[in-house]
Formats: sequence, structure tokens, C-alpha cells
Amino acid sequence: MTSPVPATTEPALRRVIGMRGLAAAIFNITIGAAIFVLPAHMAAGLGAAAPLAYLVCAVATALVALCIAEAGSRVPQSGGPYAYVGTALGPYAGFLCGVLLWLGITLAMGAVSTVFADAVGALVPGLGSQLPRAVLLIVVIASLAVVNIRGAALGSRVSGIATVAKIVPLIAFVALGLSHVRAENLALGSFPSLSRLGESGLLLMFAFFGMESALQVSGEVRDAACAVPRAIALAVTGVAVLYIAVQLVAQGILGSALAAPETGKAPLAAAAVQFAGPTGSTLILIAMIVSTFGFMTATMLATPRTLFAFAVDGYLPQSLATVHGTHHTPHVAIAIQGAIVCAIAITGTYVKLAIVADVAVLLVYLACCLAVVRLRRLDVGGGAADKPFVMPGGRVVPWLAAALIVALLARATAQAWLLTGGVMAAASLAFLAQRRGRV
Repeated sequence: MTSPVPATTEPALRRVIGMRGLAAAIFNITIGAAIFVLPAHMAAGLGAAAPLAYLVCAVATALVALCIAEAGSRVPQSGGPYAYVGTALGPYAGFLCGVLLWLGITLAMGAVSTVFADAVGALVPGLGSQLPRAVLLIVVIASLAVVNIRGAALGSRVSGIATVAKIVPLIAFVALGLSHVRAENLALGSFPSLSRLGESGLLLMFAFFGMESALQVSGEVRDAACAVPRAIALAVTGVAVLYIAVQLVAQGILGSALAAPETGKAPLAAAAVQFAGPTGSTLILIAMIVSTFGFMTATMLATPRTLFAFAVDGYLPQSLATVHGTHHTPHVAIAIQGAIVCAIAITGTYVKLAIVADVAVLLVYLACCLAVVRLRRLDVGGGAADKPFVMPGGRVVPWLAAALIVALLARATAQAWLLTGGVMAAASLAFLAQRRGRV
């Protein structure tokens, strides 16, 4: 990834997005497959105190979102955190952010694929054992790769259906299940230790990722100084309320059974059986399948382009920069991306993949928090006709967000750090080799 082009060379972006539109984008992108499975893991780690982890993650997400929003409005033309960091801290830091984002999204694809396979296995028991599950993942991921190689933008057509399919069942689950909640299942005995809260919060952050994608358009928001913080507050609050409500209803219905291993793969489906019978469970499983498939489709469309861009810029073998003669798609990059995701999904488990993805993305968030401080000092974008968004409490927010991120990263496993560190080391060697090749 080359150094971002200065904002002065780009045409001014039109500010056509309103506060409600931005809030809806953040809400829709943030809510994914995680909420269908994480209630069981939160109950196992924190019991009735699980909502505390949601609050911690909501605060951390809101603070980071403010930093990304300001950085994005100061460097609006490049459309990604790697560009904000590259402008503020140099091309090497920007390149590492690009690599970490690719790693985080790829691991997220693997994690979500495991949820997809678990949901299909619960709906069709014959596909739940190890070999049929592996075959299912290979067939689905390979099919998505073939579709994208042929140039069909299936992800854009599925995204609207997937959004409705994942949000409406969650709201219905809360509304219908609320009357079946038993107060004794929500009784809080003692507060968890900070260590346990941090470990659960690190895993839960996976459910809050995605807002950086929506905030890439912050340079095109009308009256950004007012609209961006309001949209962040509205969206993050809405997401947190929905997540907490789902957790409380699931835990209020199932109690300690929510943390049982047999419940972990589809906890909401297990809870729905209690008030809606087999039909409710089936609907939740279908919602999980559609939601996860929509995510897999969209990311299989977009993520291989990162490998393609790295190859074009000389950081990866030139074969990955090959374009199909007929379909005009980066078919080698798509095939490699599909193979990587397939291997990750078959060999990994949801929790392990989510935590490693968390480390990669949280490092990007940390870099964005530090970058916005320097962007302010350099007054990047300050002389533009459309003034950048300036976050409230800008002298404190980046450092507070950075501190929360560091606290969450401190709870990551050695395995997660080793994998992330290994990828960063390989990326560093590729960066040095590419720079030497230009000399």
C-alpha cells in the first residue's frame, strides 16, 4: 500500500448523508453473527453480570468511533483506517494497518463461517458431524469464490436481505421472550473480577466491530460536527441496548443452562424453544444462516481485493495481481482468499478465531487513536473548504480510548499475539523488500 495521496489533490466530497442515515449504517454493519452465539459465552464467563461487559465494550466502541470519525473527516478521500494512520504516522504504519485489517476480516470470515456451519448442523443434524461439516464449508466457500471470480456482485444483492434477517428475529426474540424471563435467573451474586471482565470484554468486542466501515463516509456527512457524534451515540446506544436485551432474555429464560456446552452453538435457538417451540428455534437458526451467509458473501467479494492491491503494489507475489481474461476479476486473489478462509474455518473454533481477530482489529483501532492526535497537531484538513469534524473532548478521548484498548489487549492469549505478531513480522519484511526494490 503506497502512501496516501494528500487531501488537496482530491476533489471535495459532497456532504449528502444525514445523521439518521449514518446511524443506520453503523447499526446495520455492527450487528452481525456474533450476537447469535456470544450470549452463551458471556453467561459462562460472567453469569448474571454479563451486561457489564456489554457496557464496557459500548463505551470503548463509542470512544474509538469518535477518533475514527475525526480521522476520516480529515483524510476523507482514502476511505480506510490504514490511510488515516499512513497520513499521520507514515507509510509503514499505514501498511501494517492495512495488513492487520485484512487479517482481522479474514479471521472474522473464518469465525462467522463456523457459526454458519453450526447453524446448518443444528437445522440439519446429518451435517453436524466433523466430516460433513468440513464438506459443507468447502462447498459453500468454494461456491462463493467461483461466483465472485465470475464477476457476480452477489454480496450487494444479499446484504439487504441479511440485514433484515438478522435484526427482525432479534427484536422478535426480545419482545416474545420477555414475558418468559424468570427473575431468579438474573439475580446478581457478586461482581466479577476485573480480570474476568477483561477476558469476556475482549471476546465481546468482536460483536461491536464494523463501525469503522460505516464511518469511512464521515467526510460526506452533512453538518458533521453535530451529526457524527449524535449518530455514534444513537447507533452505539441502540446496539448496546439490543445486545443487553438479548442477553437478559436468553439468560432470564435459560438460567445456568445458557452456559452449558450443548447450548453454546445456538443459545438463542435453545431459548426460543422455551416460548415458541420448535418453530421459534427453527426461525432463529434460519436467521443465523442467512445473516452469516450474507456476511460471508460480502466479505468474499471485498476482502480478496486487499490481496490484489498488495500484489499490485509489490508486497505480494505478482500472480495475486493477475486479472481474469474473461471476467476481469482478481481470480487468483479470490481463490487464495477462499482457500485461507476455508482452512481457518475447518480447523478453528469460534472463540479462538474471534479473539485473534480482536487483537488485529484492536491494534488498528489503537493506531487510529494515536493517529488522530497527530492529525490534529498537523491540522490535516483544517484548511479545506469543508471543515473536518472535531470530536468533543478531543484532548482526552483518544487517550482514554487507547487506554481501554490496551486494557482489553492485555487479556489476549499468547497464541493470539504470536499469530498477529508473526503476520506483522512477515508484513514488515515485505514492506522492506518492496522499498528496497524501488531504490
